[in-house]
Amino acid sequence: MNHDPHDADGVEHDAQSEANEDSTLHRRRIRSFVTRAGRVSPGQQRAIDELGPRYVVPYAPQLADWDAVFGRKAPRVLEIGFGMGATTAEIAASRGGDDFIGVEVHEPGVGALLKLIGEHALGNIRILQHDAVEVLEHMIAPDSLDGVHIYFPDPWHKARHHKRRLIQPKFLALLVSRMKPGGYIHLATDWQNYAEQMLEVLSAEPALENTADGYAPRPDFRPVTKFERRGLRLGHGVWDLMFRRR
Repeated sequence: MNHDPHDADGVEHDAQSEANEDSTLHRRRIRSFVTRAGRVSPGQQRAIDELGPRYVVPYAPQLADWDAVFGRKAPRVLEIGFGMGATTAEIAASRGGDDFIGVEVHEPGVGALLKLIGEHALGNIRILQHDAVEVLEHMIAPDSLDGVHIYFPDPWHKARHHKRRLIQPKFLALLVSRMKPGGYIHLATDWQNYAEQMLEVLSAEPALENTADGYAPRPDFRPVTKFERRGLRLGHGVWDLMFRRR
């Protein structure tokens, strides 16, 4: 389909940069995003200034004490590349018993989600404005996540750019190592070719099992975004994948 260059919330999603294909994950230093300039609105900047100190967790190369960060012990879900945060905020509002760690490098998106946190008094979200690979490697303990959300990542639709896509075997193996047994990973894309790659990569990961026969129905907790609604009106497809860690 004719993909909007931005993710479902209006910001281009994180994707791997090019690197030596044969190196290890650590030597590759893959990055889960593409650096891109963006203008921060006055409202977003005000949210960053006023709410950032409470809701933005500074990156540090050491395990975070998430129970202390959230002030409670609760199921924890990591979202990579939340864009402008509308979906994240809606899910967090509907699942008040769960905590959400949102990773996004683009400042306008961080400001937008902070603004939503303030407007809707969402105490169960924390934000990391940093590369997701380093966050996973250093700040998230193995076997600790109850869920992972990655919605509408950059499809890198040209064949020569497919290696930049975020969902690759090495990245998935790192992600799965941070999930609890029984934890879920939920992906969504509106590019059929990427959906096929996602299904292939997740199906090949021995630690995961598909909860559906192929693609999954959209779960009730994932809202339909404005870009998705527009695409569906035009007859475009959206593919959800829901796998669990064995």
